[in-house]
This record gives sequence, structure tokens and C-alpha cells, in this order.
Amino acid sequence: MDLAGVLLALLLVLVLVVSLLSNLLVLLCFVYSTEIRKQVAGVFLVNLSFCNLLLTVLNMPFTLLGILRNQQPLGGCVCKAVGFLETFLTSNTMLSMAALSIDKWIAVVFPLSYTSKMRYKDAVILMGYSWLHSLTFPLVSLLYSWVDYNSVYASCTLHLKEESERRRFTVFTIVFHSTSFMLSLVILCFTYLKVLKVARFHCKRIDIITMQTLVLLVDIHPSVKQRCLNEQKRRRQRATKKISIFIGSFVICFGPYIITRLIELLPFVTINYYWGIISKCLTYSKAASDPFVYSLLRQQYKKVLINIVNRILKRDLYPSSGYNSSLDTENDYCLHRTN
Repeated sequence: MDLAGVLLALLLVLVLVVSLLSNLLVLLCFVYSTEIRKQVAGVFLVNLSFCNLLLTVLNMPFTLLGILRNQQPLGGCVCKAVGFLETFLTSNTMLSMAALSIDKWIAVVFPLSYTSKMRYKDAVILMGYSWLHSLTFPLVSLLYSWVDYNSVYASCTLHLKEESERRRFTVFTIVFHSTSFMLSLVILCFTYLKVLKVARFHCKRIDIITMQTLVLLVDIHPSVKQRCLNEQKRRRQRATKKISIFIGSFVICFGPYIITRLIELLPFVTINYYWGIISKCLTYSKAASDPFVYSLLRQQYKKVLINIVNRILKRDLYPSSGYNSSLDTENDYCLHRTN
């Protein structure tokens, strides 16, 4: 194995370890916290983490073996099973992210009717559709024997063996990626841009109130006024940054691989081996980044993890004299004087 192969293997090992630990932490928080389990979005998050965890345990190791051995590491039947799972789990994770964006859209744009529009039953129905949708395509690929070891990606995945079936395989691949990647991307863009529009409206209203207050407080210290103005700027950027991460991580991680799979449908195109592995590792990196993008960086999950750690260490983090859980809210301190 050359140096490039070694670096790609090390990258995949890093992604595997991070993905395994982070997704286990999300599932641990879900099991430990009653508050998280009560949230409808928790259904989508646990489904996303569960699929990412299965992808990490069942698919990444075999891709790693394919890179190390530079050949098919598994028997035919096992390879078909692994390829089936990869197609199913990847599609399911995309649709889970789309479901999360729908939940966020309803919560922000229709806050007063959220409890009636998005109930546990509705979340289960959405996840049921996601599983049914995701199972359809790998079942069809198994039926036509389109699942096999693909040396370009060093993994068991969708692969055309008979040139006589190229047209049928091309149609299948285009429909599959259109109804998984493209559908999810359209939903993500529509819902999160609506959320961003509402967030900017609220930020503008808060900014107007803040500026009016600053005008009234003529004796306010210049440093406090500057802090307030800086907070205004951060508030305007915060929503844009979050939306950019949600959509950007989806496109960056899945986009190169999907585009590569579509380009290779052309009979005269040959995909470079190293690029194939890199694009595959990018899709796996989504499983490692999802827990941080959607869960672990939120204050609620941080508190749950801290409570778990302190219960294991048998110590009380917050003394009974007075911990206020105001960390979960975004309070505006810019008008408070500092000594």
C-alpha cells in the first residue's frame, strides 16, 4: 500500500472512531433524559443516530478492509448484505435530516400550532415513510443483482456488472439519488430558508427595541453600548451560521459522492481510485458530524452529559443553594452595567 492509501485508511479510522463515540453519546442522552424523549424531534434524532451507528459498525470496517487489502474483503453473500445496508442506511439518514428540518420549520414558523401539527404519531408516520422509502431501492438493486464490490470505492455498494443492463441501471440510479439526495436537499433548503426568514424578522425587531432603549439611556457607559451593538451583530449572524451548517454539511458530505456516482454512469468516464475513496469517506464523515450538528453542541445535551458524568463519579455538580438553568435561554445582558 502506498502513502496515499495509508492516509486514506487513517482518515477512515478517525471518522469511524468519532462517529461511533458521538452517536453512542446521542443515544445515551436519549435513554437517560426524560425531557429529550418527550420532544417530538427526539424521534428523528434517535433514528438518525441509530442509522449512523449501524453504518459505522457494519459498513465502515469493511470499507477499511477494502482499502487495506485493495481487494474484496468479504464473500459474495456478506458483500451483498453490506451493500444493501449501505444503500438503505444512507437514504434513511438523508430523509431523517429532511424530517428534522420539517420539524424545525413547523416549530419556528407555526409555533402556536406546533403541538397539533407535529405530534409523536406524525413523527412515527414520517419515520415509517422514511424506512419504507429507503428499503425500496436496495430491494430492487438486490433483485437485479446490482449490489457488489466496487473497487473504485473499496466497498460493497451499487455496482453494474453487465453492460447489457446499463440503461436500466442508469434509470434506477438517477431515480434513487433524485428521491433521496435531491428530495432531501430541496426540503432542507425550503424549510431552513423559511426558518431563517422568521429568525431575521425577530432579530430586526429585537434590534429596534434595543436601539430605542440605548437612546433613552443617555448615561450608559460606552463600553456597555459597544457590547450591546456587538451582541446585535452576533444575533444576526447566529441564525445564518446555523442554517449554513445544516445545509452546507449535507451538500459537502454527500454532494461529491452523489455527483461521482452520476458521472460514472457515462460509459466513457473512468473514476480515479483515490477520488472514489475520498468521496466515500466524505459520506461517512456525515455520520461523524451529525451528532455535533444536531445534538451534542446544544446546551440541553451538554447538561445531560454532565449529569451522566457526575452520576458516574458520584458527585453533585450544582450545589442546592442556587443553580439557575438560564443557560438554555438567550438572555440579553448588554444593557446591564458592569462594575
